[in-house]
Amino acid sequence: MTPHPNPEAGAAVKAADRAHVFHSWSAQELIDPLAVAGAEGSYFWDYDGKRYLDFSSGLVYTNIGYQHPKVVAAIQEQAARLTTFAPAFAVEARSEAARLIAERTPGDLDRIFFTNGGADAVEHAIRMARLHTGRPKVLSAYRSYHGGTQQAVNLTGDPRRWASDGAAAGVVHFWAPFLYRSRFYAETEEQECARALEHLETTIAFEGPGTVAAVVLETIPGTAGIMVPPPGYLAGVREICDKYGIVFVLDEVMAGFGRTGEWFAAGLSGVVPDLMTFAKGVNSGYVPLGGVAVCGAIAETFARRAYPGGLTYSGHPLACAAAVATIQVMEEEDVVGHAKRLGESVVGPALRELAERHPSVGEVRGVGMFWALELVRDRETREPLVPYNAAGEANAPMAAFGAAAKRHGLWPFINMNRTHVVPPCNVSEAELKEGFAALDAALSVADEYTR
Repeated sequence: MTPHPNPEAGAAVKAADRAHVFHSWSAQELIDPLAVAGAEGSYFWDYDGKRYLDFSSGLVYTNIGYQHPKVVAAIQEQAARLTTFAPAFAVEARSEAARLIAERTPGDLDRIFFTNGGADAVEHAIRMARLHTGRPKVLSAYRSYHGGTQQAVNLTGDPRRWASDGAAAGVVHFWAPFLYRSRFYAETEEQECARALEHLETTIAFEGPGTVAAVVLETIPGTAGIMVPPPGYLAGVREICDKYGIVFVLDEVMAGFGRTGEWFAAGLSGVVPDLMTFAKGVNSGYVPLGGVAVCGAIAETFARRAYPGGLTYSGHPLACAAAVATIQVMEEEDVVGHAKRLGESVVGPALRELAERHPSVGEVRGVGMFWALELVRDRETREPLVPYNAAGEANAPMAAFGAAAKRHGLWPFINMNRTHVVPPCNVSEAELKEGFAALDAALSVADEYTR
């Protein structure tokens, strides 16, 4: 689709937004949201006709890009047939979506509880774990994000939690492995893995194993920095959970449905959790949908005991029809394999080559279509480009970097000292080449703040 400039329409959209829309995670008078006129594939454009290559995939959810015709058609067909229906009934789109998801989840995660998104999927996973075990506490990692609802935001291990954390949610945080900024004075991945596992088990011991219902981890942390866990770590967490009768929950909201070159990132380690949350890529975000994949033992807990939870729009037919079509498209077009191949042969090598040229890049890490660049002032000391949770003038270097990327037609995903490279999983090599050229130019701006 060719963008057609219409500044007057854009001004009207912007005026209505500024007058009436209350934006998330924002000081309302300090933001200047872009008015978007349209999107297709890996691109979107504004009302002035300026086009952007979306290296953020929305909020890391348009795994098959914008406006895929087969998914759009499936939503239209479902709307004509059955727009909505209550969750207590068996509906074709809901049943088929659950079947297709269960075919791709690891192990015996064969029962699907549908939610409206990732945060409420996490909420229900925690509720299930507590009811299954009869225990109150939940452990989650620093450097994590699990959603903006009450329990999910308390599980979160970054500053977005602080304003809502009254220390009464039954959550205990621990350090997960991250060798580049190790909390365990490790020098190798093996040391980092072993010491992180020891730290987790010690934390459980001091909290009281009989009080811990669940350990919740993002399979690969997303907005916290795409930190692929070292070999053996998730398997070690699985062993610890089994040892103490703790439910192991993997949050695949961001990493799932092809993002890592696997249907689920758990496939990279071969680990099977007891509960697994998903959302975002399940239908490329076309209609809100999330869920919890439930193992047999926890499903059995609620076989003759009512599960005390539900949502009005659980398994909404339009959302489920979009999920069915999305999964079918991903199979037909080998989107998962495409993400894996590009990650190994194109993205990883290109980002490492950029790192060699730019002193502002401290580390490159990732897999599939799930990468991050750690930006620093000093490679030797690993001093971050901006302070932790920086805002205003303190965040000027990252703001300048982001502005430079946009000037060159690249819409980046930036969080703290990181820029994430998370384009749609079916992005082309030509589009990646275009994006890396824009990223190269933007990193030159970040380099100006190094020493």
